[in-house]
Amino acid sequence: MSTDETRRKLLDGALRVLVEQGIAKTSARSVAAAAGVNQGLVFYHFGSMDELLAAACRYGAEQRVARYRERLGAVGTLSELLALGRVLHEEEREAGQVAVLGQLLAGAQTHPRLGPATAAGLDLWIEEIERVLRRVLAGGPLDGAVEPAGLARTVAASFVGMELYEGVDPAGANAALDALEQLAGLLAALEELSLVARGAVRYTLRRKGRLSREV
Repeated sequence: MSTDETRRKLLDGALRVLVEQGIAKTSARSVAAAAGVNQGLVFYHFGSMDELLAAACRYGAEQRVARYRERLGAVGTLSELLALGRVLHEEEREAGQVAVLGQLLAGAQTHPRLGPATAAGLDLWIEEIERVLRRVLAGGPLDGAVEPAGLARTVAASFVGMELYEGVDPAGANAALDALEQLAGLLAALEELSLVARGAVRYTLRRKGRLSREV
């Protein structure tokens, strides 16, 4: 077995154990068993369990982002982005990725390396969302009224929150997603305004933004 193949098996094993057993039971022994390799290879390739979990966090995020990159690239409006966000939410939950995220966020409280690693994994999503936002906002009524980088983090944080919230209140999380769909309808209506009306909306939003910063 090659070095790359062994590392990949360990990364996949770590993610699988996180989903099936939780962070408290994720150990070198359980990961090695899931990967089908010798326990000593965990430390040979990663040095420690914290390093393995940090690497697995980024590896998992890279895999998931790559899975959706083409669909994100096809998004043409903000309403389409929100609609895709709901689809991604459902698919990620079914794939067990919501459970992984929850375990990583919980583990970050006691595993020092997990905090920055989880943030780095989320940054991969944020970069993709920001790329979409810069494209779809250009020339629209919200162009210049909102900062794509900050909005991308808001969108990502909202979906992370809803994914975790769903575990304790599925109906509440579903209501939040319904509200996003209503917002998508409002955004679609803005896109259909005449050029003059869109210019007026853009001016008002920019003016409000300046005033809030001055206050």
